[in-house]
Amino acid sequence: MRIIAGTARSLPLKTISGTDTRPTTDRIKETLFNMLNPYLSDCRFLDLFAGSGQIGLEAVSRGARNAVFVENNKKAALCIEENIRFTKFSEKCTLLTRDAVMSIHQMEGEEPFDVVFLDPPYGKDLEAEALCALAVSGLLLESSIIVLETSLDTDLSYAARWGYQITKEKTYKNNRHIFMKFARETG
Repeated sequence: MRIIAGTARSLPLKTISGTDTRPTTDRIKETLFNMLNPYLSDCRFLDLFAGSGQIGLEAVSRGARNAVFVENNKKAALCIEENIRFTKFSEKCTLLTRDAVMSIHQMEGEEPFDVVFLDPPYGKDLEAEALCALAVSGLLLESSIIVLETSLDTDLSYAARWGYQITKEKTYKNNRHIFMKFARETG
């Protein structure tokens, strides 16, 4: 696993052993960032359920102004810390070692995010909890890009009720990336 492009190009990244995280393959990461590239320059990036931190670090390497990583697995959080130091992105990165929903609530009132990436453990409905919390948090703009990495069978029929509109979907062999926009309710 490595940074694919940008200022930290080719730097190797660490990940924890075992099945607690599912590192995104370089090929899928390349496809994802080809789609995200127009939105990365000087953006504020949120990496929820960050695992090794590779997605947020790739964003910073490609021009994101800063990234916030949220990961409640202590071993994975230590791995993210090491990867941030190794890439020399310490001044652009913030790591929150706690539950995603709790972190969202604690960030309320902060500057909104331009790009949000969520990669929760599959089959636990954590994406629904996080999307609901984000919808009421004030951390999203109508121009924000929200990307959810999920299993192929995850149901997102509820997303429209919370103001999310699915704009694009990229399906891979075992998972998919769902791109969404958020429309704040008026009235």
